Amino acid sequence: MKISIVIPVFNEVESLPHLHQAIRESLAGRDHEVIYVDDGSTDGSVEALEALMRQNTVPARVVVLRRNFGQTAALAAGIDHSAGDVIVTLDADLQNDPADIPMLIQKIEEGYDVVSGWRVDRQDAALTRRLPSQIANWLISRVTGVPLHDYGCTLKAYRREVLEGFHLYGEMHRFIPAYAGGVGARIIEVPVRHHARRFGHAKYGLERTIKVILDLFTVKFLTSYAAKPIYLFGGTGLGLIGVSFALLLVLIGRRIALEEHMIRSPLLLMSTMVFILGAQSILLGLLAELMVRTYHESQAKPTYSVRRVVDPSPARK
Repeated sequence: MKISIVIPVFNEVESLPHLHQAIRESLAGRDHEVIYVDDGSTDGSVEALEALMRQNTVPARVVVLRRNFGQTAALAAGIDHSAGDVIVTLDADLQNDPADIPMLIQKIEEGYDVVSGWRVDRQDAALTRRLPSQIANWLISRVTGVPLHDYGCTLKAYRREVLEGFHLYGEMHRFIPAYAGGVGARIIEVPVRHHARRFGHAKYGLERTIKVILDLFTVKFLTSYAAKPIYLFGGTGLGLIGVSFALLLVLIGRRIALEEHMIRSPLLLMSTMVFILGAQSILLGLLAELMVRTYHESQAKPTYSVRRVVDPSPARK
């Protein structure tokens, strides 16, 4: 298998020579390529990468983006410009250890589709990095149904076919295992080393956790309801209509027992509004169903994912 190492780079000029050498040592003798994606660096990272390319010690190329688009977009660009059967994603700050890459590849060779790194001994600030990450990992695991200890670890390995069929937006790169789990991919998590940052400073803070939580709503919808949105909108609509009838029954009961005027009670208005919201939700679900069918049928996209086909019969002439 050919291995593609995809590395997003943003202002990591001091780390790059050490990273390049470490990758060369860890993948010696393997068919591989390295894709560096410069995400709008302003510290001379592009020039450092060009110098490394001139050395020609590792099969590598540099993709230079026009501005800073974010880590997810940089990873997507690297994947699009890669040619390997296995895609390994890696940070450029030397906190991930390239020496762990062969271990991830070994798990791919054992038959897994996604191998996710788990920074067991994470060398980051406890309050601003580790604690928010633990909360986010627990929440993502519960919502997506794909239990991982460390969704935020960039060091991961994927079979190329697992990455085909969806596009990455926002902070979605960390949710790739959840997408893969939705189509039946075999996923395993392995402990990897994590080092304290040697050069530069961290590019993310607490605000990233908020973005991740917001993206989680999208992931849950796409993995659970993208093919049948009526289950979400219709179920919500039926629930609201049920609440509407319950309010109406309470209103009738109060009229009989307490002789209250129904028109004067705010429950009548509440019941009517909730019923209308329920009906609108069901209609929205039907419109979403039409859009889903248009999406799949206009592009001939299947609603399933095939792992392999076993056909022992001889080929027909």
